[in-house]
Amino acid sequence: MQRPRVLIVSPASKRENNGNWQTASRWAHFLRSRCRVTIAPGWDAGAAPPDLMIALHARRSAAPLAAFAAAFPDRARVLVLTGTDLYRDIATDCAARASLAQADRLVLLQADGLALLAPELRPRACVIHQSAPSLAPFPHGAARRFIDIVMIGHLREEKDPRTFMAAATLVTTPKVRLLHVGGALDPLLGALAESTQAATPRYRWLGAMPHAATRQRLRRSHAMVIASHMEGGANVIIEAVTCGVPVLASDISGNRGMLGEDYAGYFAPGDAPALARLIERCIGDQAFHALLRRQCDARAPLFAPCRERASVLDLVDNLV
Repeated sequence: MQRPRVLIVSPASKRENNGNWQTASRWAHFLRSRCRVTIAPGWDAGAAPPDLMIALHARRSAAPLAAFAAAFPDRARVLVLTGTDLYRDIATDCAARASLAQADRLVLLQADGLALLAPELRPRACVIHQSAPSLAPFPHGAARRFIDIVMIGHLREEKDPRTFMAAATLVTTPKVRLLHVGGALDPLLGALAESTQAATPRYRWLGAMPHAATRQRLRRSHAMVIASHMEGGANVIIEAVTCGVPVLASDISGNRGMLGEDYAGYFAPGDAPALARLIERCIGDQAFHALLRRQCDARAPLFAPCRERASVLDLVDNLV
């Protein structure tokens, strides 16, 4: 018996190395034990048709999803909803809304997003938390030269790097560095990062880095900041939690869906002084830092690779 063909449509490529690509790559790895898997930016109507299409991003994958549904209405289709889908596009974009109707199953990456779906869509929806292999926490010594707070994410408005840069000008704790890993998708934000770095010695923009090097930089950090205005289920939260690094997160739905309603490390979106105070408390108050570690550790089982793999395989097994 031939293994089923699965096409994962990802608007991002390995070169871009963003959250969509990480999801596509990881799911392909999980599925290759049972399926013939291809990752592509679209659907080639001249190629052998897949038995199942998994489309990432309702708006950006709308055209291949609609074309495949029209050509093969009886073949299964899964739509994985991103942060911009849930918190912007499905409310404002006709193509994104059409994608919701084309999919047999809707996958969310954290449970808080279910409230954004119309009641009639929820029976087709499920939550699959993303995962990352755990790494042993880095053993920081008392005499470390720097205390690094890292933000990981390409420079674009949704990630709100401005708030992180502004916080860097307000933090006064000795030895602290605010490190930003990510490419300048928005040239204006890239220019702002350069000028902030020139004027603020404790802020360093490291640019885009390979995934493995980024995770090692994260593992060596005292805490990680995610300042986003919208997130669907950020990989960087998972990678921080699974290597023992506390998260300082903007208080938005997508982050609450990952870290829990009672998490102590939230700050108001866009509030640089609040973020600066949170950074300084995380460094200066050992009990607070330990609390964040315990709360993150309690969430870590949600992000185990074996759990995500089982959920993805079960999803596909039930559709093909």
